[in-house]
Amino acid sequence: MEFESYLIERQKMVERALDRAVPKATTKPVTIHKAMRYSLMAGGKRLRPILCLAAAEACGGAPEPALPLACAVECLHTYSLVHDDLPSMDNDDFRRGKPTCHKVFGDGMAILTGDALLTLAFDLVAQADSWPRYDVRALIREMADAAGSLKLIAGQVADLEGEGKPTSKNQLQFIHECKTAALLTTSIRFGAMSANATPKKLEHLTTFGRSLGLAFQVIDDILDVTQTTEKLGKSAGKDVAAQKATYPSVFGLETSYRKAKTLTKQARTSLESFGKKAAPLHALADHLLNRDY
Repeated sequence: MEFESYLIERQKMVERALDRAVPKATTKPVTIHKAMRYSLMAGGKRLRPILCLAAAEACGGAPEPALPLACAVECLHTYSLVHDDLPSMDNDDFRRGKPTCHKVFGDGMAILTGDALLTLAFDLVAQADSWPRYDVRALIREMADAAGSLKLIAGQVADLEGEGKPTSKNQLQFIHECKTAALLTTSIRFGAMSANATPKKLEHLTTFGRSLGLAFQVIDDILDVTQTTEKLGKSAGKDVAAQKATYPSVFGLETSYRKAKTLTKQARTSLESFGKKAAPLHALADHLLNRDY
C-alpha cells in the first residue's frame, strides 16, 4: 500500500505539472492544442517521469526541481507514440485505451502533434534550473542524444527495417536499447542531474536505467502475446501480425521472462550504494517486472 500511495502521489504531481506545461485547449490554433492534450493527458503509467523523480530522491534531491525534466521526457515519449501509431509506421488504432491521435484528428494533425510535443519537450528542458555539475546545455544535449538518430530514432528505423526479416539476438537488443531503454535511462539520469549527483552516482543510475529499460521492453513483448487489447489499452498481438522481432519470437516466452528477471536483478544490484534512498527505485523495478499491462 505504501508503494501504491507513492505511485499515486507522484502521478498526480506529474499530471498537474503537465497540465500547466501544455497550452490550454482553447489556445489558437485550437485543433493542435486539443490534439496535444488528447495525446498527453490520456492517462498512461507516467513511468518515465516517476522514475525521474525517484532518481532525484535517491541522490538526496527533492522531486520539485526535477519536475520540468520529468515532464519533458513524458512529452518526448508521447511524441514518439503519436508518430509510432501512424499508418506509415506501426499503424495502431488504440493507445492508452483510446483511439490513437491520427484516428481522431487525422494523419497530418497527428504528425504536427508529435512535432509540437517534441518541441515542447526541449522548451521544458530549457526552463529547468542549472546545477553546479550540470548546466542547461548539458541537459539539452542529454535530451538530444536520447531523441536523435543514434538512439530513439535509430531504434525505430531498425524496427521498421527488420519487419518480416530474420533478426539476430544482437540486432534485437540494439532495437530495444535504442527504442526503449535509451529514453528510460535519460529519465533516470535527468533525475540524478537535478540533484547534482556525483559522477559515480550518475554512472550507477545509468547502469540501472539500461538494465531496467531492457527488462521493461522484454515484459512489454511478453504482454503483447499474452494479454488482451482491453487489458493493455493498445492493440494486442500487433507485433506478431507485423512480423516484428520480439524477445518471445526470438527466445520463446519462458526464456524471455528469465531474461527479464536477470535484467531486473542487475538493475537492482546497481543501486546498492544508495541505501534506503533508492527504495522507490527498487519497488518500481519489481513493479515493472510483475506488471500485467
